[in-house]
Amino acid sequence: MGVIYGYFAAVDDDDAVRAVVREDGQPAATGYDGFDVNGMDPTTDLLPAEVVLTGRSAESVQADPRHGHLLASIEDGELLCLTLTDSLRDALADADQSLLRETAREWATSDVFWTSPDPEGLAEFLTQAAGLAGRAVSRGHRLYCWMCV
Repeated sequence: MGVIYGYFAAVDDDDAVRAVVREDGQPAATGYDGFDVNGMDPTTDLLPAEVVLTGRSAESVQADPRHGHLLASIEDGELLCLTLTDSLRDALADADQSLLRETAREWATSDVFWTSPDPEGLAEFLTQAAGLAGRAVSRGHRLYCWMCV
């Protein structure tokens, strides 16, 4: 069984924690704008795409305090909530389909994947992420990821 990742938008870090640490028994991020995927870790797998989209170096992205900052850990780390950088959110929100496809092709050749992924699948992920980011920017929200083992 793999890891499930949920990318979502929330007003702020406290709101993101409430989205994941649920008192109502609902699954993580229920009622929040977002989407779920298998196997797309925001700190490692997404890094090459973030570098291409933002024009920042990998070192600069990794030094950003919002790059994969742990906000919550539940059940001994079986469920986590992490931040995504504002620069990634903004770059995704501004990207057109051509840039997303180009990014996906370049990302597919990076060394973060065990086997070379289909660039079309990566482009679909980026398209979903860009839609989420655009809605987040228009609402003044930030982006987050929950991870469930």
